[in-house]
Amino acid sequence: MANKTAATLLAIVMLLPGAVYADEKHISIYSPVAIYTVPVIERGGREYVGLLELLEPLGRVSSQAGGAHWGLHYNAVAADFFAERTRARIHSRDFDLSAPFLIENSRGLIPVTSISDVLRRFLGAPVNFREASRRLFIGGVGTQVSFQLDANTPPHLILNFTFPVNPTISTEPGRLRMIFKRDPLISPGSQSISFENKIISQASYFENNGDAEIDIAATSSLMATFSNSRKTITVGPIPPQVASAISSTRGGTNSIAPAQGASTPATSLPGQSSAGASSPSQASLPAPVVHRVLAFIDPAHGGQERGAALSESVAEKNVTLGFARLLRHELEQRGFVVSMPRDGDNTLTLDQRASSANSSGAGVYIGLHAVSQGTGAAVYTALLPLQGISSGVFQPWNAAQSPSLPISRAISSAIVAEMQKREFQVRSSSVSLRPLNNLSMPAVAVELAPGGNGIDDLTSANYQQRAASAIADAVTSIRDRLAVQ
Repeated sequence: MANKTAATLLAIVMLLPGAVYADEKHISIYSPVAIYTVPVIERGGREYVGLLELLEPLGRVSSQAGGAHWGLHYNAVAADFFAERTRARIHSRDFDLSAPFLIENSRGLIPVTSISDVLRRFLGAPVNFREASRRLFIGGVGTQVSFQLDANTPPHLILNFTFPVNPTISTEPGRLRMIFKRDPLISPGSQSISFENKIISQASYFENNGDAEIDIAATSSLMATFSNSRKTITVGPIPPQVASAISSTRGGTNSIAPAQGASTPATSLPGQSSAGASSPSQASLPAPVVHRVLAFIDPAHGGQERGAALSESVAEKNVTLGFARLLRHELEQRGFVVSMPRDGDNTLTLDQRASSANSSGAGVYIGLHAVSQGTGAAVYTALLPLQGISSGVFQPWNAAQSPSLPISRAISSAIVAEMQKREFQVRSSSVSLRPLNNLSMPAVAVELAPGGNGIDDLTSANYQQRAASAIADAVTSIRDRLAVQ
C-alpha cells in the first residue's frame, strides 16, 4: 500500500517527463467566439499567415482564386487581393499591405505586420496584436491575474484569475513554470513582482510565440494546486509527506526536488472545492492524480475531399474544422488533453484517421460532420457487421469497436441529453460509418445540421459553440469511465 501511495504522489510531480515547449512559429488568436492558432510561414524573408485561416473560426467565410486575383467574402464584407501587389480592397475601400500579397495553391497569404489593419476592416471590432509575442486579442477579450503571498509558514503564493485557466505546469529545483497555451492571459502590469520572503522570492510574466508564461522563483521545490473552479492556483513548497514519498520511491535518495523538466497539470488538495481555496498547509496529502483523458477530435474531410456542398460557397470540410477547434477549446477548459488529425486543410483517408486515433492512446474519439438537410444534430455510434467469434487477442478491423461499444452508446446518450438542454433537435442511431467501426476506443460521430436560421447556422461560431459546449459537458460527465492518458 505504501509503495502504491508513493507512486501516486510521484506521479503528481512527474506526470509528463521531458516536456518540450519549443514548437513552430504560430499566432494565438483570442476572441469571444473562438480561441485558436494559425501557423506562421516565411516567404522571401518575411512572415506570412493564411487569411482564410485567420477568419474561418470567426464567421462565415469563402474564397475564390482566379489568376492573379484572390477574392474573399467574410459575412457581408467582400475583399479583393492581387498576387505580388500591396494594394488591396476591403469593403469597397483601398488600402496598402506592408508587403506583397501571395497566392499559393489557391491560398491567400498576408504579411504578419498587416494583420491588425486587415482584421479591423473585416471585423469592425477592436484588435490588439502583440506582434513580438504573436498573440492576437479581438473584442477586448482577456484573462487577468493577481498575486497574493499569504502569511502562512511556509508561505504560499495565490494566483487569482478572472476566468478558469488550464496551464501546463513544470517544475525544477527552485522554479515552477506555468505555460498558458490557450488561455487569453494578459500581463498583470509588471513583468516581474518581487516578494520579501526567504522562500518564494519572485513571480515573472513572459509572452513568446503565442504563449504566455508565469515563472515563480523560490529556494525550495514547489508544487501547484487548483481550486475555485480553476480560477485560483496556489503555489507553495512541496509538503514533507510528499517529499518523503518521492524520496522513498526514488530508492531512498535525499533529494525531494522533481526531476529537471518534469511537467504536470496542477491538482487539488483535500479541503479545496469550487467554492474557494484552502491553505495547502492544512492538508496532509494531495488528492489522487487528476483523471486526464486524451480526446481525439476528427473533423471530417479536408484537402481534396471537400465533403458535402452545404451551399454554393460553403464546404463541409471548412465547417467541421471550425467546429473541431471550438470543441477542442471546450474540452481543454474541462481538463482534457486534445489531439486532432488535422488542424488545417489536409487530405486524410479513413484508414489514416483510424490508425492515428488507435495509436494515440485516446480515451474517446469524436468525429464531426455537417449536413445542410434537417435541423439540429444527429449522434451516431457504430453498427458492427455480423462477425464470427474472434479468436486470439486481435479484433477484426471492421469490428474493432466491439469492446468499446457500450461506453460509446453511453456517450451518445449523454450528448443527446446535453444538446436537448440547449434546445437542439437531436437524435441518435447506430450506423455503419467508418472509421467508427475501426476504432478501439469509445467513439461517436456528431453531425451538425442547421438551426432556426437555416444554413447560416452552420458557419455561425455561436451556434457551433453551443453544440461544442454540450458535447464537452456530456463527455466530461462520464470522464471516469474513459481510459487515462
